[in-house]
Amino acid sequence: MASIFKNHAKLERHSMLLLLFIVIVVSIGGLVEITPLFFLESTIEKVDGMRPYTPLEVEGRDIYIREGCYLCHSAMIRPLRDEVERYGHYSLAAESMYDHPFQWGSKRNGPDLARVGGKYSDAWHRDHLINPRSLVPESIMPPYRFLAEHDLDYRDIKDKLRTLKTVGVPYSEAEIASAAEDLKAQADPNQSPTKLKAHYGDKLNIRDFGGGPDRVTEMDALIAYLQMQGTLVDFSTYKADAPANTR
Repeated sequence: MASIFKNHAKLERHSMLLLLFIVIVVSIGGLVEITPLFFLESTIEKVDGMRPYTPLEVEGRDIYIREGCYLCHSAMIRPLRDEVERYGHYSLAAESMYDHPFQWGSKRNGPDLARVGGKYSDAWHRDHLINPRSLVPESIMPPYRFLAEHDLDYRDIKDKLRTLKTVGVPYSEAEIASAAEDLKAQADPNQSPTKLKAHYGDKLNIRDFGGGPDRVTEMDALIAYLQMQGTLVDFSTYKADAPANTR
């Protein structure tokens, strides 16, 4: 034991030698953690139901980021008992596979939003965004009435989808070409959703989200994005070993 402390003292007296050994130890630790990932086909498990965001949801997500919603709301339920009991099934990596960047968040001034889809009606979301304290008196969230007053500017939606495609989101050329048409179809229940469903499947919310059927507003887009959160994976059929601390 005395020998070990004696040699350790030599390292502490020679800063360059100590730095060299630190680099060696950190490098070995890093290789042990990173090397196995190169032998995996994917670090994200394949989960039935996952799909890319629709054009309207993409615009809603951009508004969510623009307004800084992620600063007060996380979108990742951790595998802890209290989190699962409060918010629902813990988040899966696959649920963020099309997020660039992901919206996990690091702080909660408000509740987690990973499972908010379908929890409240569109009318509830509209009222909450217009005047949060009308529904939650203790809320510190600012009002977003202007979202209902601003028409959605989606002139660059094709470019957005094409950019997302370059980073791995599997949009087809047909989906990119009809992005604007698909966006309007999702916000208008009177339009035929045939092409939209052909592109994105049947797990779609197709309706007037913002309360103004004659126009597509930023409110439509944001609520469309919120209403799909956590709705794509059917957890009644999802099979996975639950973490020990959720049992």
